Parts: sequence; structure tokens; C-alpha cells
Amino acid sequence: MNRSLAAPHQRNWDLRAAGNFVFGGTGAGLIVTAALAAAAAAAPFRLPLAIGLFSVMIGLSLVWLEIGKPWRALNVFFHPHTSWMTRESIVAGALIPIGLIAVVLASATAALAAAALACGFLFCQAHILRAARGIPAWRQKEIVPFILATGLAEGSGLYLLAGAQTLPWLALALFAGLLREGAWLAYRAGLARTPGSARSLGIFDTQAGRLARGAQLVALVSIAMTPLLAGFPGIALLLACTGGALAALAGWGLKALLITRAAFTRPVAVPVIPVRGSGGGPLPR
Repeated sequence: MNRSLAAPHQRNWDLRAAGNFVFGGTGAGLIVTAALAAAAAAAPFRLPLAIGLFSVMIGLSLVWLEIGKPWRALNVFFHPHTSWMTRESIVAGALIPIGLIAVVLASATAALAAAALACGFLFCQAHILRAARGIPAWRQKEIVPFILATGLAEGSGLYLLAGAQTLPWLALALFAGLLREGAWLAYRAGLARTPGSARSLGIFDTQAGRLARGAQLVALVSIAMTPLLAGFPGIALLLACTGGALAALAGWGLKALLITRAAFTRPVAVPVIPVRGSGGGPLPR
């Protein structure tokens, strides 16, 4: 009779690794949103773009701090054909200077180029997790659209705090939040169909997971109600800022849980007991 060893929790990535996905994802989403504002010439974009770049750099710095021998970090650039981390670093190496050019010169063209690179950065982050074959919670194909959607939801949510609370930006934040909601539900459904994922699903059903989900739903309601209460500027401002902040906090909470607590490895089936000097035998019932 086959038995499975209990799936251990991965011990290589902690909150510093999660910080790369939190700050990097939010920064990339904010860069994309700021670039759209630059293209529309209808809202401020230089300060949000600078904050987005700084956020990406914070995320990368946290990964650097997590490396056991930080001064070997340059080795990450040597494996673009096999490593999504290498691709992420290469994209970031282009994103940061082009984004800085956009900030300094107030260039919408450079901002749009930075936005394209920010999308590539998010795509690499999603595939870093997707490539973890031994961890069901990361291996799901549905994790790619979730990481992309939550980055945009976090960035567009924070953009509302910059004072851009007119209808187009509220609509973008609401659209991004709904995309994330659909992506999260699809991810949960895919994970539920995966053997060995029960413990990961249980993490998302803890109090911390429920708080993150509640924040996402309250953010959607707050952002949707803001234009309906435009006749009450104080209330509308409070709703927009609350919705934007909660949109970011919800994504941060879910990603922190995903990286640090829900990352159990696959259970290992042991069909026979190894015995020295014999061919082994079946496990006793």
C-alpha cells in the first residue's frame, strides 16, 4: 500500500522574497497607470511614475538582501535562456533608466516604453512562480493572470491616492479590480483541482486570507460608489482613497500568504520501505 509523506513547507523564500512580488508588482502596475495618464495628458504622471520605479527597486533590493552571498548577485544575469529571474533582472535593467528618462524629461513616449517593460517585468514575476514545479500553489497556470491582474489593481488603486479621482481613473481601478477578482477565483478553482493542495487552500481560508479577500471586495464597492456620490465631494474623496488603498493592501496580503505560508511542496509517495540487505517490502497497513 502506498503512503504519502506529509508535504513540507518551502523554507527558501521568506518575507523578503514576498516583498519583491509586493513592491515590484505594485510598482509595475503604477508605472503602467502613470504611462496611460501621460499618453492621455489628462492627469499627473511624473511623481506616480517615479514612485513606481522606486517601488520596483525596493522589491529587487529585498531579493538581493535575501541572497546568502549578495555580492554574487551579478550571476543572475548569466542565464536568460533558463531562468525567469534572469529575465526579470534584464527587463528591470532596461525599465529603470527608461522610466527615469520619462520622469526627468516628462516624456510620454518614454513613459509608454517604460509601461511596456513594466508589463514584461510582471510577466517574468508570474513565471518565476509558475516555474516552481514542486509547489502546487505556485505551479498553477492560473497564477500568471492573477499576478498580472493584481499588479494592475494595486498600481491603479494607489494612483487614486495621487488625486486622480476622475471617472477614467476610477473606471480603470474598478476594471483592474474586477479582473483580479476573476483571476483569483479561477486560481482558487484550479488549485482545488490539484492533488496535494488542501493545505494551501486552508491557508487562504484563515483569518488573514479572509481579511485580504474582504479588503478586495470593500475596495470594489468603494470605487464603484465614488462616482455615484460625486455631489458630495468629501464622501467621494474618502471612498476613492479608501478603495484605492484597500485595492493595494488586498493584493499585498494575498501575495504575502501565497509566498510565505501557502507554499507547500508536493507530497511524496513511498511505495516500499527501504531495508538494508533486502529488496524492501510494502508498507504495513
